Amino acid sequence: MAYSTSIEIPELQQIETLIKWSDKKHLSSRVLGHIPCQNDLLPIYALTLGNQVQDVPCVTFVAGVHGLERIGTQVVVSFMEGLLERLDWDQVAVDLLQRVRIHILPLINPVGMYNNTRSNGQGVDLMRNAPIDSHEKTIWLGGGHRISPLLPWYRGKAGKPMQPEAQALCDFIIREVFPAPFSIVLDCHSGFGFRNQIWFPYARSKLEPIKHISEIYYLRKLFMHAYPHQEYLFEPQSQHYLVHGDLWDFLYLQSLERGNIFLPLTLEMGSWRWVRKNPLQIRQLLGLFHPMKPHRLRRVLRSHLILLDFLLHATLSYQNWIHKSQTPEMEKLALSLWYP
Repeated sequence: MAYSTSIEIPELQQIETLIKWSDKKHLSSRVLGHIPCQNDLLPIYALTLGNQVQDVPCVTFVAGVHGLERIGTQVVVSFMEGLLERLDWDQVAVDLLQRVRIHILPLINPVGMYNNTRSNGQGVDLMRNAPIDSHEKTIWLGGGHRISPLLPWYRGKAGKPMQPEAQALCDFIIREVFPAPFSIVLDCHSGFGFRNQIWFPYARSKLEPIKHISEIYYLRKLFMHAYPHQEYLFEPQSQHYLVHGDLWDFLYLQSLERGNIFLPLTLEMGSWRWVRKNPLQIRQLLGLFHPMKPHRLRRVLRSHLILLDFLLHATLSYQNWIHKSQTPEMEKLALSLWYP
């Protein structure tokens, strides 16, 4: 049952409409928590499609961690809408969902989206809020700080529990995703660079590659070969900047204790290109993070569906390629590309 609120957030209303009108035999939903906003409570939704047995592979799409980055929520909701429409007539899509589980957490930070802020309602940047520190040089302020919630990239007070939005996300991933033998997460963001980029951990270290570097390299290879004309840059986040408190670093390290393969990715949509093509949109804060022209918005919503669909199929078919990735040769190629 959708949780109604008097506060108007178009993306939240779109999510609740999707829940209300979708066939319950395909789509299930739950509320992970309620976040206070003025005199109301805003829900954090998790939507699930596919096989509910825990030993099937799992792909998870996350968005809305930063409230200003509305386009991420719109991309994952658009993907879900298209998939649900196909289930009415596409037998291939119906059969696919018997062998994989899809989670979508489309709006982690509803108060931030309502307020048009990167942070949550407490002034905390959720992607700097995990209890994990970088031991290398981070960028000043942007790498996360504990000075004041009045400044961007605030981590929260040291020693305090994670913010409820971050805790809800982590609890869900640990409970619902970690048990899968193989899982991929794509967390959708915008606001950095001229190119679309796919990042993977670590965000805390330029020196330390992740344990599954060869699997990541092979996944990249599959994507590049399947879509040779795509324009994504695929590399560690640490090649751009280092941060404290990254949620995916934190969760990836937690996953290593389980023994299953958990590959968290971040889609960073290159919003600077939208500003370059339409400089006047910088008059609005949202314009730094969102395509303002209707035709450009439609193009963005279309263009990333290829990536989401690829990750769905790569997850479903992981047994056909994962053993090819786990070789010394693949590890050597990965290290030479990203950690020369």
